[in-house]
Amino acid sequence: MLPDERRRKIAAFAEERGFVSLQELVLHIESSESTIRRDLEYLDGIGQVRRTRGGCAFVGESLTGFEERQYKSSAEKMAIADAAAGLIGSDETVILDGGTTTLEVARRLSGKSLQVVTNSLPIASLLMNQRGIELIFVGGYMYPKTGVALGSFAVETLKGVHARRLIMSVGGITERGLFNSNALLVETEVQMIEAAEETIVVCASQKLGHASLAKLCPLDRIDRMVVDSGISEEWQDRLQSRGVELTIVDPRRAV
Repeated sequence: MLPDERRRKIAAFAEERGFVSLQELVLHIESSESTIRRDLEYLDGIGQVRRTRGGCAFVGESLTGFEERQYKSSAEKMAIADAAAGLIGSDETVILDGGTTTLEVARRLSGKSLQVVTNSLPIASLLMNQRGIELIFVGGYMYPKTGVALGSFAVETLKGVHARRLIMSVGGITERGLFNSNALLVETEVQMIEAAEETIVVCASQKLGHASLAKLCPLDRIDRMVVDSGISEEWQDRLQSRGVELTIVDPRRAV
């Protein structure tokens, strides 16, 4: 395997997991420990990962841009978006977080009379000319590739918002709580949670059991999760014991 390909695989694995140990990388990449150490030094030097004792944490920009990810919408994502949109009633104020799944939710809001608050430029572009949609765009630092506004300006704007529901996505979920890949994003999402009466997380079952770079909140801070039928009984019990209502969808019924 060429060095560039090997380093790309290391960075992609680190992005997916948030943190990976040296031994996990050795097994996943199928290279020697000394080779992986040299690759981590290189990736740390260019700011793609941060070396830690025993492994590395992903800190760089997403390796897959938003435009590419949005065309990889799976049957799971479509089914989740259908169910989440069905929870939103007319004449509500709803906050939509950025992400490819929440963008699919936004596509399904046509025909409803709503106030939509979002920090996502792709969602704002989609809804700005929709009849019946009153759009409030949250400004701030625009994160490259994702088109999502983050940071202190976004947080201050959200402090003046009150919404019936928040629909949000996450980078990973463990017993410790919800995680996302960017500390500024987490700071903004925490204020979104504060601004909403009900927090609904849209999440593919593959994200359960995996952390990302920054912790967002504990499990009992969310009210409902819309997830595909790949969720295990163990995770169903774990979430329900924390007071999280589950809407489990069958991807085979997605249109």
